[in-house]
Amino acid sequence: MDATKDALPRVFQANLARLFERVILPALENLPHHPVLETGVAATLDQFLDRAAAQVDNYTGNEAAKAFTLTLAGVFERQMSIWARAIHDLGQTDMSRLRGFEALLAGCAREAGVDLAIDRLGEDLTQMFVAANVVRHGEGPSCDRLRALAPELWDDAATDYLDLLPGTPVASEHLRLRKTDLVHYIRATTRFWGLADPQPLAVTNPPY
Repeated sequence: MDATKDALPRVFQANLARLFERVILPALENLPHHPVLETGVAATLDQFLDRAAAQVDNYTGNEAAKAFTLTLAGVFERQMSIWARAIHDLGQTDMSRLRGFEALLAGCAREAGVDLAIDRLGEDLTQMFVAANVVRHGEGPSCDRLRALAPELWDDAATDYLDLLPGTPVASEHLRLRKTDLVHYIRATTRFWGLADPQPLAVTNPPY
């Protein structure tokens, strides 16, 4: 069981890397993106339809990035739960009382000797989790918290994004997640497991 516990961080790191490299990154790179969305009165119907298509392209890209953030957060949280259970089953530390992402993160980091203050590691992991909650629930405490943690994820002056939902605008629908944010999150998750890996040749500085 000890050997299994020691092998888990490397397995988790590899699984996350494959998910990002084979699924998430290709999907994001294959989605069209328009740096500037044109607005105003269109001169022709074709111009109007082209503008509408560009707006939908960028909206879809943002929705994809949000969905992948939720995916990464879910996979990483599940991995931490598995690792914590392995620790608990060995009788080394009582991990059964850890409830919620942040308690689980702090407990796993403490047990693995991972310093969450290094290179914004804890901040990026927490931001990923809170962003995932906003994607899942929309308005609420998580949205308010994320706006305080990462106000740069909102840009009301952006020229490449329009909220396509009708009605009164809501803050959670203006959350902007881009490929660069996903790169921060995959780097943080894979680096966490690299730092937790007790085996030789652990990858503690993943190439993202």
